[in-house]
This record gives sequence, C-alpha cells and structure tokens, in this order.
Amino acid sequence: MTTTTVSKPPVSFWIISAIALVWNILGVMAYLGRAFMTEDMIATLPAEQQAEFLVEYPAWYTAAFAFAVFFGALGCLLLLFRKKLAYGLLIISFIGVIVQHGYLFMNVDMSSYIMPILVIVVSAFLVWYSKSAIVKGWLK
Repeated sequence: MTTTTVSKPPVSFWIISAIALVWNILGVMAYLGRAFMTEDMIATLPAEQQAEFLVEYPAWYTAAFAFAVFFGALGCLLLLFRKKLAYGLLIISFIGVIVQHGYLFMNVDMSSYIMPILVIVVSAFLVWYSKSAIVKGWLK
C-alpha cells in the first residue's frame, strides 16, 4: 500500500496557476470569437485582420484549437483545485497546440512567429509544471 504525501504549495504555485488560467481563458475567448464571428463583424475589422478570417481552416484544425484552449483552461482550473488530473488535461491541450500550430507553420504564411512559438512554450511549460507539482506533492 502506498501513501501519497500532499504538501502545501508555495505562493508562486498559486500565482503561476492563476496567470495560466487567465492565459487559457483568453485562448477560449479567441476561439469563441473566431467561431462565432459574423460577416458583418469581420467587415468592421482592419483589412489585414479580415484576411485572417477569410482563410478556410480544416475542421481538424478547428478541433485542435478547441482542444488546446478548453482542455488548457480546465487543466489550469484543476491546478488551482490541486488535482492531479490537471496534468493529463494539460497534455491533451499541448497535443492540440502542437497540431494547431504545426499546421500553421507548414501551411499559412504568417508575418510573425512570435505568438505561435510563445503559445507552444507556455503549453509545454504548463505540462512540465503540473508534472513537477505532482512530484513535489502539491497536487492530490
């Protein structure tokens, strides 16, 4: 029989988890904004942003985007509840991020790679951080 020792996480854990949740909620908002943007709303955007909405993305890309942001937000919420399940959800989110951004890197002419790379780095960090929190006994 094994016993798991759960220790109290430091203040930095709460700060990182809260910032990560806000980050992922912004991702959810970006997804929902893209999913429910009407033609009239697109017409009010600057020309270069309008061009982004005219790109037809495959359904699996949209699904990967949804998986990335929704599982990421849920994983970060579970981090705040100190649940080990956060790790698994953040792995699913990371896979969604890799699929989504892999497609972008290979198929879309992007003017800047900074944001996609930042998204991948943050997602990878959250997977590592949640695993580290389990090892340190912060999650139960």
